[in-house]
Amino acid sequence: MNKEISCIELVQGKIDLLKQNTHNTVNSLLEEIALGLAKKVDLKIANGEEIGLLEGIPFGIKDVYMLQGTYTTASSDLLKNYKSSYTATAIQKLLDAGAIPLVKENCDSFGHGSSSENTIFGAVKNAVNSDLVGGGSSGGSAVNVAKDYTVFSIGGDTGGSIRQPAGYNKVYGLKPTYGRISRYGLMAYASSTDCVGPITKSIEDIRIVLNIMSGKDVKDQTTYNSDVISEDLHSATKTVGYFKNFIESEAISSEIKEEFLATIEKIKAKGIAVKELDFFNSDILVSTYYTLAMAETASNLSRLDGTNYGARIEGKNLKDTYSITRSEKFSEETKRRIVGGNQVLSQGFSDEIYLKAQDLRNQISARFSEDFNEVDIILSPVTPANPPKIGESLNDPLAMYLSDAYTVGFSLGELPTLTIPKGTNTGLQITADKKKDAEVLQFANFLNDIL
Repeated sequence: MNKEISCIELVQGKIDLLKQNTHNTVNSLLEEIALGLAKKVDLKIANGEEIGLLEGIPFGIKDVYMLQGTYTTASSDLLKNYKSSYTATAIQKLLDAGAIPLVKENCDSFGHGSSSENTIFGAVKNAVNSDLVGGGSSGGSAVNVAKDYTVFSIGGDTGGSIRQPAGYNKVYGLKPTYGRISRYGLMAYASSTDCVGPITKSIEDIRIVLNIMSGKDVKDQTTYNSDVISEDLHSATKTVGYFKNFIESEAISSEIKEEFLATIEKIKAKGIAVKELDFFNSDILVSTYYTLAMAETASNLSRLDGTNYGARIEGKNLKDTYSITRSEKFSEETKRRIVGGNQVLSQGFSDEIYLKAQDLRNQISARFSEDFNEVDIILSPVTPANPPKIGESLNDPLAMYLSDAYTVGFSLGELPTLTIPKGTNTGLQITADKKKDAEVLQFANFLNDIL
């Protein structure tokens, strides 16, 4: 420790950058909390006490996580004045490690979107080119890291919401194995695929933050105890696979296709075997994912009716109050997903659509298990095309859903998958079998050296 900068100076510098930023990444600043915590870290250093790896490190929180006493809005009109009464487990673990929360970050409302335009705080602007979208739904989190406004940020990934904005803004973003990190205190979108994960500027930072957040939590029954990932990220990967139909799809841009295939050649040149794999058509992955995600979000958001918390618009009677509140306060995209979800869960449709999607999901998981008997790692582009201009995808929801074509499958399979800012213009996605998060980071390290 060189003591070249005090913790207060570091935190104040980042807060000043966040105040000046023109990328719409900030929903609320946590200035008072952050400076109070920074002061404590400086005192510890002055007293010669030992400090941990993350102690005094400023980070951002996607505005779907509870942090007691702070606004937690989910970028929605319904919750714009809602304050958390408790703190999410993953965030609490970071606070216990001494990390300092700076900002609640802009995102698509309730995580509904792939561009961070569905928000009451204005569209998040891309870190590289502010005419383009920041990606979503964790757009504010990815842009803050890319612009060095935060050292790392905590996003949420349901079907690609960490990986896609990380790719659009040229940073690292990890969706860990489902259940590795507790979801307690994360506003639920689709509970069966929601994952907590870090966005950073290096693989080492991903490793450190992941280790701290991981672990079993009695408040989340899907969590499990995981091994600590060691500093030695030497890759033992012998075989890499990629899905032929992802690369032969009509949706992929020629630029991303060429860059991806060039990366495959570089991997082969290092003596690693590469296998082409057959997989489900990306259209099937998208429709399966959205059927299940919409059903789960309709169920999860049914509690938001203006009765217990959030804004309320009085109607003639209780039923009227519910319907006016939800009609006026939910975004168009959220309403689209709730209506879609209620449709697939309704009598007469649930057997035909919802149960079919559940069955397909099981088939997708089984196919992944077969593939990982043949290969150690699966490599894929993060997105089929470059980020669109702000405003374009709002007029075309279907195009927005299809931009998730390469991320949703791994969410359905509960697999650990990492975006690295190499290999194509929107990055590469590295995926391993369940609970093999360490192997993902090891292979990412290897790719960093050769690309």
